[in-house]
Amino acid sequence: MDDDAVAGVTGFVQIARPRELTARWRAELIACWTVVANAGGAVVPLAFPVPPVSAEQVAPAADELAAGLAPDRGRLLLATVDGTLAGWLVVRRELHPLIRHWGVVNHVQTHPGFRGRGIGSALLRRARGLATDMGLEQLHIGVRAGLGLEDFYRRLGWAEVGRWPGALRLAPGDDRDEILMALDLRAAG
Repeated sequence: MDDDAVAGVTGFVQIARPRELTARWRAELIACWTVVANAGGAVVPLAFPVPPVSAEQVAPAADELAAGLAPDRGRLLLATVDGTLAGWLVVRRELHPLIRHWGVVNHVQTHPGFRGRGIGSALLRRARGLATDMGLEQLHIGVRAGLGLEDFYRRLGWAEVGRWPGALRLAPGDDRDEILMALDLRAAG
């Protein structure tokens, strides 16, 4: 049995162009993003107000994300369980010529109804192949300290490469480090 089956993932959908994001997947993406943000997930982009957020507030960020998709520049990866969106992430290529060989993983999310089943791990394992297909050699991610996320990524082969102390202010008196992590795809198995 493969790791994805163990995690309960019954399918993956890769979206590489804006037109590939169907109305159904758009609605499920917005619903997932809304519930994850409201549950305290570290997935709040600049366009969002401070949670709690509504689907109407999340929709413009989802549309902006979709507009930036292109096979060589950015791809959305959805994990499904019995046809329902269980989690998702985005892999984006850095466009500057000096760093075009690496990409960034953003918005790693598991719907709270599917947490604890390995959906996030399955997504990140699948993202390796997606990134390699895009011609990337290295992936980067920034994670919020205080949630144990760095341990989760370490178990999947990522390495901490730095920190921005106190970079994230969640509330007055609640500053968190942003932990910078990297995955060398040439060495990752």
